[in-house]
Parts: sequence; structure tokens; C-alpha cells
Amino acid sequence: MTANNAPGIRPKVEEREFQSVQKDRYYSTYVPNPLVRENAFRGMAADAAALPAFDGARDRLPSPRWDGHEAEIASYWKAWELAFGNLRAPAEGSGFPANYIDTAFNDCLFMWDSCFIMMFAKYGRRAFAFQRTLDNLYAKQHPDGFICRQIGTGDGADRFHRHDPASTGPNVLAWAEWEYFQASGDLDRLARVFPVLAAYHRWLRAYRTWPDGGYWSSGWGAGMDNQPRMPAELPYQADEFYHGHLVWVDACLQQLLSARLVLLMAGLLGRAEDVRDFAAESERLARFVDEKLWDEETAFYHDLKPDGGRLGMKSIGAYWALIAGAVPNARLARFAAHLENPSEFNRPHRIPSLSADDPNYQPQGDYWRGGVWMPTNYMVLRGLSGHGRDALAHEIARGHVGHVADVLRRTGTIWENYAPESIAQGVPAKPDFVGWSGLAPIAVLLEYVFGLRADAAEGRLVWDVRLLEEHGVDRYPFGPEGVLELSCQARRSAGEKPAITVRGSVPVTLVLRWAGGEETIRVAP
Repeated sequence: MTANNAPGIRPKVEEREFQSVQKDRYYSTYVPNPLVRENAFRGMAADAAALPAFDGARDRLPSPRWDGHEAEIASYWKAWELAFGNLRAPAEGSGFPANYIDTAFNDCLFMWDSCFIMMFAKYGRRAFAFQRTLDNLYAKQHPDGFICRQIGTGDGADRFHRHDPASTGPNVLAWAEWEYFQASGDLDRLARVFPVLAAYHRWLRAYRTWPDGGYWSSGWGAGMDNQPRMPAELPYQADEFYHGHLVWVDACLQQLLSARLVLLMAGLLGRAEDVRDFAAESERLARFVDEKLWDEETAFYHDLKPDGGRLGMKSIGAYWALIAGAVPNARLARFAAHLENPSEFNRPHRIPSLSADDPNYQPQGDYWRGGVWMPTNYMVLRGLSGHGRDALAHEIARGHVGHVADVLRRTGTIWENYAPESIAQGVPAKPDFVGWSGLAPIAVLLEYVFGLRADAAEGRLVWDVRLLEEHGVDRYPFGPEGVLELSCQARRSAGEKPAITVRGSVPVTLVLRWAGGEETIRVAP
């Protein structure tokens, strides 16, 4: 047989553009995905808009106030300053169509870093089109749906072959787009990204599963590079680049989350028939996680070893089960209890990426062997609030934001990760990392310390007031064009009903919550 890009054989139309970037390094083995033909980002012209500077953009950003907590407010503005310092225009010849925020790690755009950056960058969308950062990843989608996890910003080339175990993941693209939709109500963008997300999800199902339907990854592919996941009985311990023939709990749960969000998108867009297989997979994966990855004795979700036994390590990656909706109510209390156990995840700076009772746990972090990371903390907070564990989410968030502010005061900057046992950056950790480390000073402050969580697509804003001090936000963006001014007076106790003031340019249904009750308020523009 002759490969279809061998000398003398013309490549298929849908392959030519990609091959021209990749320099025809390999024979083509693509099984094209029809949804990729709907990808409007491939071949899109580059954005020529000028990049805004922080000083000029500041008046278009939300402005928080919190009486007596100047350090936390300073860290909020420091995060935005660093973020705007990392804005970039597409390099000539890169094939990137959009201005973007750089990952702040090296000369590459990273998939899961970019997704988590979007979780806080949504609040700056009036000053810069941050969400278009993901357009550069979508523009590099392969004919079969694959998107590389790491793409050079200079040449626009993938850093991994698509069948390398470290080539892609984690799949949080659909979550990043759903968060943006809830903040902006931008249904047009949802329609544009839908085929890209569905095709990528199907690629992972085709090439990253075992016969039992469980998903696999690698240290780099899972984003948690050096977590000690390889079973001791393996002849070598290539944690970062090898799948170990494991079923990876976080990969399974991320795919469950992706399937459920793509189905929600399909329902809004009238495309449910296009992803009927996602409904079947969602049911199958939920059953698989429940039956195979949950351990009743440890009350935790674990990786599955090749022999069918469960890996004993307790990783923060298991908490994707919360946001994926995989935890039955009967198990929720025991599973969440690990987050409050001082010998496990309730350390001085929560939440370490590895349980403190693990022999590989490192008190200064050592990256994913105990380091506190803002993206995984944010994921856990989202999962807790989705299950009504708002008090625990607030407690973790307030401590986390406070630690980040204290380290900023000591070192003058924001770090890639943090030590779990002291007020210090992790070892190792990169400085000036915004990057995804804008999550705590911005998104966690607004959503879990202040308690403001928007669903602009539904015209709804939850304000879960737990602070006693006076606080509020000016220029809070709500929906496509709306702006809200929010203020809460100081209170004597958590049970006292908050005295709030809300003004806005658009109508909003405000759900006010506090320890003593809940009230729904219709706010006219």
C-alpha cells in the first residue's frame, strides 16, 4: 500500500494546510473527522488590532473593594498588570489568527494553561478579547480532530506528534468555553466552537482509551507532570511520559465533564442529533467511574492499575469528580471530608496537589508532589459550590487568596505554585506567573471570597455573602454589554441579613444568600 502523501500522491484537501505548517514530516495516517470541516478558525486571517496597555485598560476592569484587606486588593491589581504585560500579537508565519495572552512559561502556547487563564480573563473581556487566545489552538486542529497541548508561538508548529503519550490534554476546552458563555451570554461564539470541541473530544475517545472505555494519559498529558502515579511493580518509573497502562482518573472525569458540557451546548444550538454518542458515553463513563475507580475503604477515586487494582495515591486530580457530577449524594460527605482532614489536604495552605499522608509528599511543594496550584484549587471550588458546599469553598478560598497576598507582600510578585506548609512560593516555581496564577487574586476573590457567581445567559447573579467586612465591586461585567455596581455594608454576624446596593445597566435576577437565609431580588436597569 502507498501512503496518501507519498511522492506522487496528492494529499487530501483537508490535510494540505496542516501539512504545509508541519513540513510534511510524516506520512499521513489521518482518519478525517467531518466536524473539522466546520472549523472556521483554520485559515482565519490574523488579527491586526493594537494591544492595550494595562494603564489604559484599568478603567475598563472590575474594581473590587474590601475594607481592611488592602493586600488582597493589591494582589488583584498586580495580577492584571502582569496579565496585560503578557499580551502578544501573532508572529508572522505562525498561523495564529488572534491576539492572545501568553502562557508565561516558555515560547509555547499551552492548552490547559490557556483554558485556566480564561477562567479569570473573562472579567477583563471589555478591555481585551482574551477568549480569542483559544482561537489560536483551534486554528491548529488536525483533520482528525486532534489539537496539540503545546504549540510554538513563533512558528505555530506542534511540539509533539499527535500519537505521543504526552501530545495533548487535559481536555478542559469545553469547560473554558462554557464558563465564558455563562459570563458573556455569547451564543454566537458557542456555535463557532461547538464543532471544534466535539471533534477534539472524539479524537481523545478514539486514541486515548482502553477497551474497557477508561481513558489514559501521561504526566505531561495530565498536566501534573511529576505526580508519583506509576505502580511500583513496573520495571521503570517514567512518570512524565508513559501511560503505565493505567486508567487515569482525572482523564476519565475530564472527558465526562466535556461530554456533558458539549451536550448542553448542543441543546442550546439545536444540534443534539450531532452528538448522540456523547450522551451514551456520558452514561457509560459515569457508571465506569462509580464502579471501577471509587474505593469504598478509602472513600476516594483512584487510578486503575493494569491488574485491576486501584493505585493508592490520593491526588487532587480525583476532585474532578465533583465538577463532572460523578459523585453520588451518598458518597459526597466522605469524599469531601478529605479536604478538611489535616493529615491529608487540610494543610496550612490548601489544597496540596498530593495528600500529605503520601510518602512522596513534599512540604515545599516539589511541583505536583504537594505544591498548591491555582487551577486545581479553582476546579475544586467550582465542584464544591456545585454541590452546595459553599461554606467549605469560602473557607478554602479565603485562606488561599490570603496566602497569595502574603507571599506577594514578601516577594513582590505572583508565583506559578505555592508551598503547602508555609507562606512561601513553591520549590520550584516561576515568578511573575500570570499565566494561570491570576486565578486566585481575580476569579477566586470575586467568586468565592466575595461570593459573586454569574450566569448571564440566564440573567442571574448569585451573591453568596459570607464576609462581615464592607466590600463590593465597581464595573462588574454582566452579559454582552451590562455593567453592575455592587456594594455590601459591614455586618455584626453571619446571620445578619446583608444590606446591599446593586445598580446596573441591564436587568438582573439577583439571588442573595447569607447564613440566615436567601432572597431573590429583581433588579431593574
